Amino acid sequence: MGPAFDEYDALGLGKRFGAVFQRPGSQEELSSRVASLIVGGKIVGWFQGRMEWGPRALGNRSILADARNPEMQKRLNLSIKYREGFRPFAPAVMAEEAASFFDIDRPSPYMLIVADVVETLRKPLPEDYAGRDWKGKLYVERSDIPAVTHLDYSARLQTVHRETNERFWKLLEHVKRLTGYGLVINTSFNVRGEPIVCTPEDAYRCFMRTEMDYLVVGDLLFSKAEQPAWNETDTWRTQYGKD
Repeated sequence: MGPAFDEYDALGLGKRFGAVFQRPGSQEELSSRVASLIVGGKIVGWFQGRMEWGPRALGNRSILADARNPEMQKRLNLSIKYREGFRPFAPAVMAEEAASFFDIDRPSPYMLIVADVVETLRKPLPEDYAGRDWKGKLYVERSDIPAVTHLDYSARLQTVHRETNERFWKLLEHVKRLTGYGLVINTSFNVRGEPIVCTPEDAYRCFMRTEMDYLVVGDLLFSKAEQPAWNETDTWRTQYGKD
């Protein structure tokens, strides 16, 4: 329900910042390439369509990563969000696949419902797990999707429906083709204390200020390695207060 931006706005990043981008030949090719990047351990800023209007990023202003990667929770927190390493992340899962991963029998399109990871995906815990403090429990791999499994095996999930967000659903479908798992980490496209990005310019700034690997704006794909040097002091970190 928020504002949208067209390709002209995205192309303007090249003029304003000298941004370098690629344009895959089709939406299918874009989904395939981005899925491969995510599965390969890359962190991707995903900017599409209208901005979300509500408490969660739902695949239009999102940062995406591989939920199977046990290092990804810490990496996202410390190098992208710039916040404490223990903070949890939520999964976005294809709606028709949700029951394969979570104990849920209803849609959760707005990422507001908490459900437990199914027993079949859980991993045995160390014998001394119950006696550890939360720091000692934090990085134990509790399931096959460790980056989105909380200390109590729960997750606050988003079900992604083809009927309402086909582009995001297609990306998850391609992730499933590669891994068998039709889900990713989905966190809001911002750093700690800042509002979610709204414009393509906001997205590019956040992309360049953090250790994000790739950025997708509409049909355009930006690789961090191909971008010109980003010359900016870090005073932007103090523009907003801490959470």
